[in-house]
Amino acid sequence: MSRTLVIKLTAGADEPERANQAFTVAASAIAAGAPVSLWLTGDAVWFAVPGRAESFELPHAAPLADLLTAVLEGGQLTVCTQCAKRRNLTEPDLRPGTRIAGAPTFTEEILTPTAQAIVY
Repeated sequence: MSRTLVIKLTAGADEPERANQAFTVAASAIAAGAPVSLWLTGDAVWFAVPGRAESFELPHAAPLADLLTAVLEGGQLTVCTQCAKRRNLTEPDLRPGTRIAGAPTFTEEILTPTAQAIVY
């Protein structure tokens, strides 16, 4: 059984390298066959809104929209409940397949003996 990689991204478009790195690691882990759960918190939640990832640019980096598609197709994408509420976002505002969940769900995921959690 492989470990689940739980990634929490706390950076939005104002910190492009950190944001892109989280998506790159998530997509790379999925390509390697690992289960992945990517959590978007703070301004990172905007990446789950259609069109936002497509407008993100970072030289010499894979397009964020492509990385996001890989996560949605092969892993779990979650937006923080409180972060979504503070931005007046609901599930219909987000890309299909994105869930909204809070700290109890995040805690449950990272406390699983087969989980590896990292934060960007």
